[in-house]
Amino acid sequence: MGRNRYIGWSASLLIVLLVTIGLSVSWGSAGVSLVSVWKILFDRIPWVTNWIQADWPATAETIVWQIRLPRIVLAALVGSALAVAGVIFQGVLHNPLADPYILGISSGAALGAALVFFFGIEYALVGRWTLPLVAFVGGSLSLALVFAIAKGSAQRPLETLILSGVIVQAFLGAILSLVIALSHDQLQQIVYWMMGSVALLDWREAMVMVPYLIVGLGVALFYSRELNIMVLGDSVAHHTGVAVRRTRTTLLIVASLLTGAAVSIAGMIGFVGLVVPHMLRLVVGSDHRVLVPSSVLAGAIFMIWADTFARMLLAPRELPVGVLTACIGAPLFAYLLRRHVRRN
Repeated sequence: MGRNRYIGWSASLLIVLLVTIGLSVSWGSAGVSLVSVWKILFDRIPWVTNWIQADWPATAETIVWQIRLPRIVLAALVGSALAVAGVIFQGVLHNPLADPYILGISSGAALGAALVFFFGIEYALVGRWTLPLVAFVGGSLSLALVFAIAKGSAQRPLETLILSGVIVQAFLGAILSLVIALSHDQLQQIVYWMMGSVALLDWREAMVMVPYLIVGLGVALFYSRELNIMVLGDSVAHHTGVAVRRTRTTLLIVASLLTGAAVSIAGMIGFVGLVVPHMLRLVVGSDHRVLVPSSVLAGAIFMIWADTFARMLLAPRELPVGVLTACIGAPLFAYLLRRHVRRN
């Protein structure tokens, strides 16, 4: 029964994702018909291209392959990463309000990016990769600091870990505010980056997310049984043979690296890892063997639609996608939270 449900939900969400990608690629200030979009996509597949009649203009192919599809792929990868991270954090921390930014990862990444802008070293280290690299290192260092503060707490380890994250978040947020206050010409760059964006120059930036997502998804699926047990409490998990401390540490590191990678590439995009797992639990249940793979697809769908509306609502101007996810996610989460309170 569980396997059939897993296959059913995965297949359904995959179909929705493919339709979403097709619609998102075809919509924009320069319209491309849905038929032309799918012809252009299938034309790149070996053994299929001979059956495709190339009746679209060259500009349409440029729009699809060089402009829209890369950012859609990145939006999907970022949404998937944040959704999987949200599922892990909520399961490991026994807290349905936990989100991927709870341990201060976002503040560390944001501070790293702000320093890159502040000192004008966008291309100093490894060219265009300087910004995401420094942001990722900042997020990783903030995670290490959280674990260092919480280390040695045998009593109430979850509460200590969360409080350590709050401390690090507040401290790094204060330094970030100082950097912003001292910024002049770089202020607009810093603020816009913090609002989140998945606009790309080429495919390489999108592909950076792939290894993190593969590793994160693999680890989450491998520990899905343990996650199901840990939700019942540490004592229950311990008596059923789960190595609670090692499993929690591994999952938190993986979820934090997923978050750091997403933030370093796309900036601060909130509510994806908070809302998507909640919505999925209402329809697929709390079994992490189903919830984790479903979150990959649902997170991608949510982010693609958010980015599509962000670039279309005020066309030809674009809204930062983080602003739109907050506008969508905050009321939706308020509704879900109110429903949960009424049930209990």
